[in-house]
This record gives sequence, C-alpha cells and structure tokens, in this order.
Amino acid sequence: MNMNMFEQFLSPELLLIPTFPLSILMPFILIHHKPKLLGNRMTTATMKFLKMFLLSMTSQLTPKGQKWSPLLAGLIIMILLSNLLSLLPYTFTPTSHLSTNMALAIPLGLATIIMGMKDKFSATLAHLLPEGSPTSLIPFMILIETASQLMRPIALGVRLTANITAGHLL
Repeated sequence: MNMNMFEQFLSPELLLIPTFPLSILMPFILIHHKPKLLGNRMTTATMKFLKMFLLSMTSQLTPKGQKWSPLLAGLIIMILLSNLLSLLPYTFTPTSHLSTNMALAIPLGLATIIMGMKDKFSATLAHLLPEGSPTSLIPFMILIETASQLMRPIALGVRLTANITAGHLL
C-alpha cells in the first residue's frame, strides 16, 4: 500500500467527476419539486428547523447579542453540513483543511477582540495585565498579552486542523 500521508487532502474523484460538488448537489438533483406558492415538505421542514434553531439560540442571548444570531446560526449550519459530508464515502470534510479553519478563526477571533474593546474597553484592558504584575514589567506584560491574544485564533485553528488530521490518519 503506497499512500502519501497528504493524499487525504486531494479532492476525490469518481470516473473523473469530483465527488465533493457532486455530493453537495445530489440532494437537489434527486429531490425534484414543482414550484408552489407554499412550498413542499422539504422547504417546510427546513423552515421549521431554522425557526426552532434561531428561537433556541436567541432565547439564551441578551438583546444586544441577538444581532449576532444570524451569523452564528449560519456558521453552525455550515459547519454541520460540512461535517455531515464526511459521512459519505470518498468525500473529505472541508472543515479539516487548514485554510477553512483559518478563514473562520482569524476574522471571528479578531471580531471578538474588537467588539470587546469597543463595548467594554476597561475590562478588556484588564485582561492584558495579570494581577500583581511588577510595575517595571507592565509595558512588557501588556505587549506579551496583546500578542498572545492576537495569536490565539491562529494557534487554535492549527491545533484543530492537526487533531482532525491525526484522527484521519489513525
């Protein structure tokens, strides 16, 4: 068995047809429906699921945090559907690629830091300086903590990719 360790990252093909786009489009190809005013069962079930999902999410958020629920719901559903694709044979989940993890981790991590600075400036700055730090080290501690806060999304994205890849290799 002569396999490359990174062969899992290649897009699988079946009879020279890429299986990833085919697996995404297959439900839409198989479920043919005529256009109706009220929609079919699939549309109704999808809308009920989305309504239930958003209701359960927004009930736990403050009114200020509810404005982020469409973004969070979209991300959760995208990750869920991407991970469900890995259950199909000969498909590879896009969420195990470093580029996908970084594309999600960096903007969302920076948005969290920026929103924290914008909404609760003094509390965010308090996290940059550990309690009981010597006065002479305060400027250096702030620089080190700022760098660690900015590097955290990158480190978490790389760790997630490494763990998923290790799981696939085993």
